[in-house]
Amino acid sequence: MSVTSRTRFVNPRLGTYFGIFASSLAGLVMLLLIFEELGTADALLRWAMLLGPMFLYAAIGLCVPTQEPLEFFAAGRRVPAGYTGLGIGVAAMGATGIVAVTGVFFLIGFDALCLMIGGLGGFVIMSVMLAPFFRKFGAFTVPSYLGRRFESKTVRLLSAALLTVPALLMLAAELRMGAYAAGWLSGQPASLMIVLLVAAFIAMVGLGGMRSLTWSGSAAAIAAVLALLVPVTIVAVMVTNFPLPQLTNGPLLRALMHSEAAHGLPIADASALAFGLPGEGFVHIAKRFTAPFGAIGPTAFVVATLTVMAGVASSPWLIPRVTMTPGVYETRKSLGWATVYFSLIMLTAAAVAVYMRDYLMDVVNGGAPAALPEWMRRLVDLGFATVDTAVPLTYTGFAIARDSVLLSLPVAAEMPSVFVYFAATGIVAAALVGAGAVASALGNVIAEDVVNGLSWEPLPRTGRVHMGRLAIVGAAVVGGLVALVAPTDPLRLLLWSLALSGSTFFPVIVLSIWWKRMNAFGAIAGMSCGFGVAVLTILAGAANILGLDGALAGILGLPAGVAGAVLASITTPAPGRSVLELVREIRVPGGEVIYDREMRLLRLKNRERT
Repeated sequence: MSVTSRTRFVNPRLGTYFGIFASSLAGLVMLLLIFEELGTADALLRWAMLLGPMFLYAAIGLCVPTQEPLEFFAAGRRVPAGYTGLGIGVAAMGATGIVAVTGVFFLIGFDALCLMIGGLGGFVIMSVMLAPFFRKFGAFTVPSYLGRRFESKTVRLLSAALLTVPALLMLAAELRMGAYAAGWLSGQPASLMIVLLVAAFIAMVGLGGMRSLTWSGSAAAIAAVLALLVPVTIVAVMVTNFPLPQLTNGPLLRALMHSEAAHGLPIADASALAFGLPGEGFVHIAKRFTAPFGAIGPTAFVVATLTVMAGVASSPWLIPRVTMTPGVYETRKSLGWATVYFSLIMLTAAAVAVYMRDYLMDVVNGGAPAALPEWMRRLVDLGFATVDTAVPLTYTGFAIARDSVLLSLPVAAEMPSVFVYFAATGIVAAALVGAGAVASALGNVIAEDVVNGLSWEPLPRTGRVHMGRLAIVGAAVVGGLVALVAPTDPLRLLLWSLALSGSTFFPVIVLSIWWKRMNAFGAIAGMSCGFGVAVLTILAGAANILGLDGALAGILGLPAGVAGAVLASITTPAPGRSVLELVREIRVPGGEVIYDREMRLLRLKNRERT
């Protein structure tokens, strides 16, 4: 059997280039450390740490412009698996996942595992059931794939419209979280920082589309991972003499369990569907770290895991990125790398939470408020924590801002301020990666499936790229406006987005590959039912009508999507022979990319006309 052709024009010096970038970033951090010791103004250090890396990302994006549609929309299908996996792994939950999930681990411990398990399960499902077949088809967007799979322009336009809602929610979440870190770092209003992030994204992506996003986003992802790993690794060496915080927090956790029990921290018992995720602002530690199902009930834990799993697996801004790999084999490898990077991020977030609780344990064991260490007083001055002056101190006497836990660890370890600023820069970098993935996918959908949705024939080459640029810029601006007018908890926005994307697209995409009887009527019914039920569940949860949190909308949306797709398909005419042959060809990994073949035949047809 023939195998998928693999492009061999991958630059062999990519590792060298990104090594230079990482060295430049490390050099900037060390230079600022020297300046801090020399007494340089704190404001100058903050602005240098914020703008320096952003200048590097923008420079990389501006250096790779293109006028070719295949380069603009799919990076020429020649991105190595490692870099594709890096982008997918960081963009899956972006800065919101890194920052908020770290705080959730710190505040409710074990119960936060539903988010990590759901993300990992989503990558597994994507790599086994979806991504290789989507790569074989080769469409630039999910609506383009669905429209061609069901030979229906209605399906194409409907999916493009429904995709907009979860995409804007995710984009707003990333911009708000990035603006939080950038605003704290610069001392400027969050609204101004949202404008700065949108401008930085346009510079990173505007000229080269997915080609620019791939390389500038890879640089930002490297910066985000380094900013997450470096401070906690230094803390691990200080505390355990071993530079692997993901593996060395076990003894600390055992000591923490004894301390929490000795100080009477309760073991809560949540109801089955309780979903008490901590929100923004100051939150008290209300349960022991290792006690299960104290804030999230057992049923809600399972439902949340499945909802996140379906949302990540069918995410319309993650799946198209697999089309940038040289072949199906690299697609599978890229999802393996994505799983590794995502696991590393989540395990590091959990380690940050454990080390931060360990420092807090030392304060609690210390006794009276007069004995508060200097780092705790600094956390209070920075607005990261509050302390109850009651005697004696207990775990419940401290309130920590959920989104400040990641920034608090370097302060607790009494590291130089530059390391705190470096962590904040990593949050901004992760926000640019996540927002870039969503805004680029949304822009591609607008250019390919909305503007030109009534025709299978794309715009001319130059006009197609120009339209893509305008659509990406427009999507970024609209996302910035949504972030400005929707002051909602970014973690809630993220979970709602995953619930909506999973309920709307997961049943339809899976059935489109694995069930030949699925037709256009089933796709329309499946997407409409899943989306409608999920939206109603989220609204009912916000109004406290059903007693079900909106983040658990997948418990109703996913079955509704499956039922709508199956019932509508079996009660309407079966798809034609051409559709059956298309499904059969999608399942064969070898051979020419289907979308590229169709575009090639269309160009030949147009030449014959002229």
